[in-house]
Amino acid sequence: MGKYYQPEIETASVEQIKSWQNEKLVKQIKHVWDNVPYYRNKMEEKGITPDDIKSIDDLHKLPFLTKDDLREAYPYGLLGTDLKNCVRIQSTSGTTGKRVVAFYTQEDVEIWEECCARAIMAVGGTNEDVCQVAYGYGLFTGGPGLNGGSHKVGCLTLPMSSGNTERQLQFMTDLGATILCCTPSYAAYLAESIHERGLRDQIKLRAGIFGAEAWSENMRRDIEKSLGIKAYDIYGLTEISGPGVSFECEAQTGMHINEDHFIAEIIDPDTGEVLPEGSKGELVFTCIDKEAFPLLRYRTRDICVLTRNKCSCGRTFIKMTKPMGRSDDMLIIRGVNVFPSQIETVLLQQGYQANYQIVVDRVNNTDTFEVLVEMTPDLFSDNLGKITEMEKELVLALKAMLGIQAKVKLVAPKSIARSEGKAVRVIDKRKI
Repeated sequence: MGKYYQPEIETASVEQIKSWQNEKLVKQIKHVWDNVPYYRNKMEEKGITPDDIKSIDDLHKLPFLTKDDLREAYPYGLLGTDLKNCVRIQSTSGTTGKRVVAFYTQEDVEIWEECCARAIMAVGGTNEDVCQVAYGYGLFTGGPGLNGGSHKVGCLTLPMSSGNTERQLQFMTDLGATILCCTPSYAAYLAESIHERGLRDQIKLRAGIFGAEAWSENMRRDIEKSLGIKAYDIYGLTEISGPGVSFECEAQTGMHINEDHFIAEIIDPDTGEVLPEGSKGELVFTCIDKEAFPLLRYRTRDICVLTRNKCSCGRTFIKMTKPMGRSDDMLIIRGVNVFPSQIETVLLQQGYQANYQIVVDRVNNTDTFEVLVEMTPDLFSDNLGKITEMEKELVLALKAMLGIQAKVKLVAPKSIARSEGKAVRVIDKRKI
């Protein structure tokens, strides 16, 4: 039925997939034990050695890795190979300003790009397509991942990066882009801009690969209608490689996980116990052939469900639902990870107390992001000029920490409502 980049892998029997996973896992555990002292110590603390892991049935014995481990081991503590074998880093913001840095060997890059190529072919992409990549390039994984996948498929690749809408529309119309890759909110914004300029009949798009932020089925239908395309979901995280960890096929009923590279588990976020297939819980990934940054049992904090129901596309990889929320307090705003703890760090550095409120909304398909900050009595002033100046300083400091612009409003001391002594930190009005 579907088009596959690597049919013999993507439609392999479940037994075959499990056999690859067993073989790769055993090898990877040894690789990590020999090369990553940080993780070896965690295994020793649990009284586990590589001999205890004979197949994926023993995976549950291994210790978890979390964002805190990444912060503690930064920058080189989880590196699984000599630095001279690494050819690239990608990065995302961490919880309190220390960035997450992931390393890649050339082989890691190849595998990642193959995963993205599978995603492009799953939406019907071929070497006759023109693929417009409007995810951010640079440290963010979106641009580089889809760019590499597009090359592997043989599409004409337009490496646009994000923003500069005029230029996006010029190339989209002049070069006849057929596949658009960007965040769903930017796709919706581009759709509006196309309609405003009366360009709808000059657009040749037929598919979109949208990820990096939460979006609803309603938003999918709106984008599909306004651009005349089919809109597909893609999922990934920098720590595991980037987009392409899983991807939607034409069935649009969840994302196939590239199981020949990543083993997925669902756990109870409170107890860490592995839950049976079909249960809702926290998604955990083990990278079974990454060389440079081989994370084992990494807790994503994303809540979802895994199912292996037969798919009409013919792929046999297990499917994950869209994430249904998180087991931590991370917000995704305009595709960027934002943690309340990062905002706290900035406020304390700037001499404020950590009394603040984050208000997120979505207006015209774009996330709005406002931070209300209580002034301390000694900073409190009725001099508007001074307050505006202080707000500007905070806007800059937050942008330096988060990588995106927030609107800042300084408010009077004790004016943020507290329930049971605790202020409600996050008000997310987005209907996702």
